[in-house]
Amino acid sequence: MIREATAEDWAEIWPILEAVVHEGDTYAYPTDLTSDQGRALWLEPPPGRTVVLEEEGRILGTAKMGPNRPSGGAHIGTASFMVSDAARGHGVGRQLGEHVITWHRRLGFRGIQFNAVVESNIAAVNLWSDLGFEIIGTVPGAFHSRSHGYVGLHVMFLDLTS
Repeated sequence: MIREATAEDWAEIWPILEAVVHEGDTYAYPTDLTSDQGRALWLEPPPGRTVVLEEEGRILGTAKMGPNRPSGGAHIGTASFMVSDAARGHGVGRQLGEHVITWHRRLGFRGIQFNAVVESNIAAVNLWSDLGFEIIGTVPGAFHSRSHGYVGLHVMFLDLTS
């Protein structure tokens, strides 16, 4: 079940966020991020939204979404995703991705732009490509991955007008 995240969910969201960030391979967040800093980054205020995917009372993944830019850029959305280590490879990311696409379409966004998909994050690149996103550019060496060194950041885009 995918549902709106609540303040009470933070106790289960934080370990997922902390583990992903600490890995240092997929997000340009400080690896020593505190819970309070993480909450401020992850729990989106309106017009954005943060959701969790819950199964049998456990949160397996989370996504945040909203306009990519304010004002003149608010017609293009963006999103970020994190899945617990134990749930990776079981379709959680795909379910969250499909939910995010549906949410953006329902609200009339013209597209979704992912600003920084780490090129060595093959699972994410393949998932977003499978869901219709295209790599429209890559900034070479823009991310320092703990495991892979300097790697590119893809800008990926899904056109929702067609």
